[in-house]
Amino acid sequence: MKALRLRTWKSDPVLEELPVPEPGADEVLVQVGGAGACHSDLHLMHEFEPGALPWSPPFTLGHENAGWVHTLGAGVTGLEPGQPVAVVGAWGCGVCAHCLAGVETYCERPDLAPVPSGGGGLGLDGGMAEYLLVPGARHLVPLPEGLDPATAAPLTDAGLTPYHAVRRSLAKLTPGATALVVGVGGLGHLAIQILRALSAARVIAVDPRSSALRLATESGADAALTPGPATAAEVRELTHGVGADVVLDFVGSDETLALGAQAVRQLGDLTVVGLGGGTLPFSFFGVPYECSVQTTYWGNRTELVEVLDLAARGHLTVHAATFPLSQSAEAYARLARGEIDGRAVVVPSRAYRP
Repeated sequence: MKALRLRTWKSDPVLEELPVPEPGADEVLVQVGGAGACHSDLHLMHEFEPGALPWSPPFTLGHENAGWVHTLGAGVTGLEPGQPVAVVGAWGCGVCAHCLAGVETYCERPDLAPVPSGGGGLGLDGGMAEYLLVPGARHLVPLPEGLDPATAAPLTDAGLTPYHAVRRSLAKLTPGATALVVGVGGLGHLAIQILRALSAARVIAVDPRSSALRLATESGADAALTPGPATAAEVRELTHGVGADVVLDFVGSDETLALGAQAVRQLGDLTVVGLGGGTLPFSFFGVPYECSVQTTYWGNRTELVEVLDLAARGHLTVHAATFPLSQSAEAYARLARGEIDGRAVVVPSRAYRP
C-alpha cells in the first residue's frame, strides 16, 4: 500500500510503498476513507528536534482519520467488516487513571503503552495511507447514518478539539455573552458552528485573510474583524465596553495571545488551542481580574460521539478541499502556503473494498 511518511525530523514527507498491516489480537485494520491534513503536522515536520518527544520518525502521517473496518484481530467484538468508523486519535496506555476515565489525551503513563506514542500519525503509523492499524476497538466510533468517512475524518480533530474547548467554557457562554474566535482555519470555522450549536452567545471572528473572514460569516459569526492595533478596541466596542467572555485562540502566536489578553472580559476565559509558539507575559495586572488562562488538547471519545451526531444532524459542515493520496504531500504544501480555507482532507479510498 502507499503511505505518506515522515522519515526524519525537519523534513518534508515522502510517499512510500509499505506492506498492508495484519491485525494482531485486539487490533483492527481500517481501510482509510479520509485523513485530515492538520496544521500541527507542519510544526511536527519542521520544528521538532530529536529527543523533544518520547517518540520519533519514521512513521506515517495523519492523526484525524475515518474509514471502514476491514479486518478484525482475534478477540475484537462489536464491529463488522465494512462498517464505517471514525478513529479516536489519542492512544494512551489504557490503564492509568486518566485513560480509565476515558481521557487518553492526558495519559500519565505512556511508558506502559506497547509502543510510546501520541497515537496514529503521532509516533505510530497514521491514516495518510490506504490502511491504518488501530490498537483496539475502544479507539473506533461507528459513524452515524448519512455521515461518510471523508466528511467524518476532519471532525476527529478539527471538530473535536474546538468542541472540547467550547464545552470547557460552556457555563460562561450564556445568552448575552460573547465568544471571540481568533483564527478561522480548519478548527476555527468549526468552532464558530459549535458555538452556534451549543450556545446563544454572540460570536466575533478575527483573521487576516479576507477568504477566512467570508468563511467565518458563512459559518455563523456575527462579526468578522481583520487583526490590527485597534482590534481589541473593536471587540470591546461590540461588547459594550466589557470584552469577550470567552476567547478561543486557534493560532497561539505572540500577537494573538496579546490580543486575547486585551480583549477578554474580567472573569472570562482565554483558551489557547493553537501551537503558534507564542508566549503571554503573566502578572497580576497583565490580564483582567480573575481571567482564567488555559490550554486544551484534543478531546475524548464521548465528545467525539457528540461531534459526529451534531454533524449527522446538519449542525456542523466541514469546509474542505480534498486530495487523492497521490497528492497528499501537495496538500501539506498548500496548507503551509496558506492556500487552504477550512480543512485539507486526503481521500485514499472512495468506497469500501472487501
